[in-house]
Amino acid sequence: MAEEAGLDLVEISPNANPPVVKIIDWSKYQYQKMKEAQKNRRSNKQGELKQMRFGMKIGQGDLDIKLRKVREFLVDGHKVRLQIFFRGRENAHRDLGYEMIKRIATLLENDAVLEHEPQMAGRNLSVVIRSK
Repeated sequence: MAEEAGLDLVEISPNANPPVVKIIDWSKYQYQKMKEAQKNRRSNKQGELKQMRFGMKIGQGDLDIKLRKVREFLVDGHKVRLQIFFRGRENAHRDLGYEMIKRIATLLENDAVLEHEPQMAGRNLSVVIRSK
């Protein structure tokens, strides 16, 4: 029957009694499987790590705008690294940076959760957040 139709006879379950076979166009089947795998890879793409930088002297309006953008990143499924950078003498007051991170975390507590404690790296204080 497969030869008459110009198709392939594919063994589906060889251990069954009697063995199960199917008449299909093998090359078309392989193409469809390949396209399905590509689609799954695209849709399962791991969220990127976005970054948002804050200065120590940021105003409330600028902070609100940046937090709105951070929320958009979180809704899209990305992780976000919040980074506070210190300039000059600001470096002597790192405790203010930690307070700022806590303030930002409380503003984002409905949308995000901290992945780890804030860490200093050179002149930058950073923390990674992800959506709840």
